[in-house]
Amino acid sequence: KLLSFQVFIVLFGVGSLSKEINLKKSLGLNAVLSGLQSLLNLIFPLITFPYASRVLSVSGMGKYNFAGSINGYFLLIAALGINTFAIREGAKFRDDREKISAFASKVFTINLISTLIAYILLGLTLLVISNLKIYIIAILMYSIQIFCTTIGVNWIYTIFEEYAYITIRNIIFKIISVILLFAFVRHSGDYLNYVAITVFASAGSYILNYLYAKRFVDLKLNFNFNWKEYLQPIFIIFISTVAVQIYVNSDTTMLGFMQTNYVVGIYGVSVKIYTIIANLLWSVLLVTVPRLAMLMGKKHYREYFGLLRRVINTLILIVFPIMAGLFIFSNEAVVIVGDQKYLRATSSLRILCLALIFKLLGTVFNDCVLIPAKRENKLLISYVAAAVVNILLNFILIPILAENGAALTTLLAEFVSMAMNFYFSRDIVGDIIKEKAFIQNIVSVIGAVTLMCVVCLIGKNFIGNMILRLIITIPIAAVIYCIALFALKNSTFISLFNEVKSRLKLR
Repeated sequence: KLLSFQVFIVLFGVGSLSKEINLKKSLGLNAVLSGLQSLLNLIFPLITFPYASRVLSVSGMGKYNFAGSINGYFLLIAALGINTFAIREGAKFRDDREKISAFASKVFTINLISTLIAYILLGLTLLVISNLKIYIIAILMYSIQIFCTTIGVNWIYTIFEEYAYITIRNIIFKIISVILLFAFVRHSGDYLNYVAITVFASAGSYILNYLYAKRFVDLKLNFNFNWKEYLQPIFIIFISTVAVQIYVNSDTTMLGFMQTNYVVGIYGVSVKIYTIIANLLWSVLLVTVPRLAMLMGKKHYREYFGLLRRVINTLILIVFPIMAGLFIFSNEAVVIVGDQKYLRATSSLRILCLALIFKLLGTVFNDCVLIPAKRENKLLISYVAAAVVNILLNFILIPILAENGAALTTLLAEFVSMAMNFYFSRDIVGDIIKEKAFIQNIVSVIGAVTLMCVVCLIGKNFIGNMILRLIITIPIAAVIYCIALFALKNSTFISLFNEVKSRLKLR
């Protein structure tokens, strides 16, 4: 309920900016649709993951997560950083079908070639690394995602801000996946069935994407263009993305090699909860990325800074209470998503939840500032540094602290990434960070969160039943947080509240 409440704030906060920008697509509607999709992305894992983790056991989930992490690297090679590049550059052509079709065909051709290379490298890896042989079937099943992701051309739908289609598509395939999960994952040895269902959920939607894309562009193979003009920025983004993937996936991969499937399964639960919440928060704000890229590309700087300012302040408003709530109720989160047998994941989850603010602010500086400003080379530096920190510390901390060591390295890597992204974007975001309103926003949010935490701790210590504890405590904590923001005169929250009130009056 607290998450839903925070998302509600963001929907209207981002949506209110649509008044300032006279463009075809409504940011408010996009934010609502993306928010709905985010809630679905939260709800469905809360249905499927607890069921699968109970049926498959800790070891089975460890195999599932490890095979998925291996596939992730080759999925990354196939993607080649094209998604980010295509959104940034393609947003400028979306009003001209001929130009956007020519651009999309070139990008699609490059993507198909990178996909072929990814499959070749995957085959060589499976032949060379003998430790992967026991996971070979799962990895090969996962690899179907590589080709389907390429033909899925998801970047086309982001360029055209087709969030209604994306949301409806996701609902359909998620419902089908849940039905298949309950039908075919019934025993501890059914982890391959779980892999197959996971692949179907993404592969099916991407095939549908390819068929539906002709509504927006005319895709065809095109080898006759200036490859250097495209490959140079794509490779810079790709290397940066590789670095990100290393410090995102290397924890699970290195745990798989240095610890046991049991430890990987424990860490998988804490990572799952952390990832769900991070994706939920970011995907609501993700609708602003193509808009920011277009505003920067067309040099509409006043609108750009207005939107960026609102995104940053709204992010601060929602991340801090969620971090605090997740830290306090980490035991409950683990039991709900996993089971009592996963309670060991509580400590690693608490470490990871502290990384939320670094991860999300770093993503804002990345996707909303550096990428639109065409500073891919700066991203490369920050993410390589974060990846090096992550890998080196994994070698040191995983043998000593197991999954807690992996979580701690992720926290430090996210901080390094955010700090360097801010440094490289300081000339753009520096004035926003120095503004009195931003400082007042942080101070009042911290004060309100402190009061909220008192309520959460009282509920945690005096209400015995877990479900009753959450049902009673979370809504009260949310109300206390809002009242405290009013009392502390948080301008961001007050403007969002007034926006909500005016919209309700209009209805």
